[in-house]
Amino acid sequence: MENHLRDQPVTPRTDNEKQALVNRLKRIEGQVRGIQKMVEEDRYCVDILVQISAINAALKKAGFSVAERHTKHCVSHAVKSGEGDAAIEELMDVMKQFSK
Repeated sequence: MENHLRDQPVTPRTDNEKQALVNRLKRIEGQVRGIQKMVEEDRYCVDILVQISAINAALKKAGFSVAERHTKHCVSHAVKSGEGDAAIEELMDVMKQFSK
């Protein structure tokens, strides 16, 4: 896919979409701070691991939300404009990262 397609989203996120994603990331940030405090307080390892697992799940959910939007807007647009193969390849590469 040509780099100019990556400069700006095909359909910019709405203010509501941006705010929802930022809010989700702020919650995750708060969870990370909570784990830092748990470590500083020498809390029980399993409790820390449970919180790490919750953060991993929250990050995946945020990532899949971005991926869904990307697919519906950017990849769809690329397919319609004849650049679908490159866009799909790029999406599949990043989704492989998620499955690790």
